[in-house]
Amino acid sequence: MKAVRYHSYGDSGVLVYEDADRPVAGAGQVVVKVAGAAFNPVDVAIRAGFMRQVFPLAFPHIPNFDVAGVVAETGEGVSGWSAGDAVVAFLPMTAPGAAAEYVAAPADVLAAAPRTVELADAAALPSAGLTAWQSLFEHAELKDGQSVLINGAGGAVGGYAVQLARQAGATVIATASTHSADRVRSYGADQIIDYTATPLLQAVAGPRFDAVLNLVRTDAEETAALADLAADGGAFVSTTTPGPENPGRGVRAVRVYVRSDAGQLAGLVTRVDASDLKIDVAERRPLADLPAVHDQAAAGRLSGKTVLTP
Repeated sequence: MKAVRYHSYGDSGVLVYEDADRPVAGAGQVVVKVAGAAFNPVDVAIRAGFMRQVFPLAFPHIPNFDVAGVVAETGEGVSGWSAGDAVVAFLPMTAPGAAAEYVAAPADVLAAAPRTVELADAAALPSAGLTAWQSLFEHAELKDGQSVLINGAGGAVGGYAVQLARQAGATVIATASTHSADRVRSYGADQIIDYTATPLLQAVAGPRFDAVLNLVRTDAEETAALADLAADGGAFVSTTTPGPENPGRGVRAVRVYVRSDAGQLAGLVTRVDASDLKIDVAERRPLADLPAVHDQAAAGRLSGKTVLTP
């Protein structure tokens, strides 16, 4: 089969589109014929070796841990899945990934794919959707009638977070650029702050928020200021820069490390099929373009979620 692999850490030049052995389903695994593999910004840091202590790899490594495709083979002990089933999954981040024609996946991370979107595009759901869900409801403990500030709502996680928070009955204030403002507004944000025009702290002067979700890399001073926007007893939740160790006023500061959860993913799929959760894909690109996608991401020139197709 064809795959994109890298044989050592390095810049995008280590990513090679080449022949690789097709995986075989081991016990508890299925082999998925890949329809789409979503790119995530953390892929760049993993490839460069910046996260080798957290995500140690065996080389050669196939990247991309978000997949949508069709079950091609099931291994010993697998029940509930059969060849031909359309599935989505958030794969183990250190295992061989989905930037290939086929990938082996643990059966227990699979969820049935949405029926209402193109299968390849469904690859944009798993890790980003799960990050949004776990941030809002496990860590921020967001409830009906509360308020949430989502800093970085224009990204994939932010888009899902806006939709999920509004459906939970929360008031949503979101930061977004003019490029993504219309899309974020269509997701139901009650207020959009154009951070390129008005400094965030100036724009949100007033009552604090029950929860602050930070999806943007911020320096220590900015992070402390964002944490201070959380109301007494509220939560500051960040997927990027960790918050202050003790923000005071009973505020909980939580750094999010998303985990694969097939049950939660199935719940998100149900929302997609009910038209309650929109998957936004900026572009589909052939698998061989992956090095260029890494370069564009590193330069801040990706326009949105990118899905790679074999």
